[in-house]
Amino acid sequence: MLGRYHIDITRQAIGADFSPRALQVILRANLGQDQPHKLFGRDHFHFDNNAFESSYAYIEEQRAAIGANLARADARSAWQSFGRMIHTLQDFYAHSDYIPRWLSSFNGNSPPAPEQVDPVSSEILSHPGLHTGKIYRPLDALAFLPFLRKFALSRLPADSHGHMNHDSPQNSAQFDYVFHASVKRTRLEFEKVVGLLSSELLEKFVDR
Repeated sequence: MLGRYHIDITRQAIGADFSPRALQVILRANLGQDQPHKLFGRDHFHFDNNAFESSYAYIEEQRAAIGANLARADARSAWQSFGRMIHTLQDFYAHSDYIPRWLSSFNGNSPPAPEQVDPVSSEILSHPGLHTGKIYRPLDALAFLPFLRKFALSRLPADSHGHMNHDSPQNSAQFDYVFHASVKRTRLEFEKVVGLLSSELLEKFVDR
């Protein structure tokens, strides 16, 4: 997902809960996952190549690190772990066929507005056919370049990242659903973290 949308999603979901300095660290850590050397070969950062098991393990690793770092009075590292964690969760909706599956569940009838999307449908999340975009090198890398995108897409298979990604409104007519699912999931994960923290650690985490 493009960086400006990661920012908008994060601000909308949890921006009012953190101090400005905490939020800035969270946002920088989130965006840091899309540095060039982390885009390829780090499937678990982005739910690429059907890396469900390793992506969920990474999320739990970052979640555990939040509490551990707060207990060591290292709030900055806790914020960074949270930023990395929600980046991966936000990318799940942008890089998978979750939203197309949710929309198809209405059997051709008009679906609810994007704001009504369910980000955690157990039926979809547990479906054996759920998949994420595969990375086909070098063509998927070329699809990131606007002047080469059409050329790359014409040669990429349907299950490629280039064809499956919903990274922006320009790339996907379903982006509004991706956006709102990501906002809701970010909020849910924040609340999950909050539920694991003592009142003392929570105060350190939100920095208020």
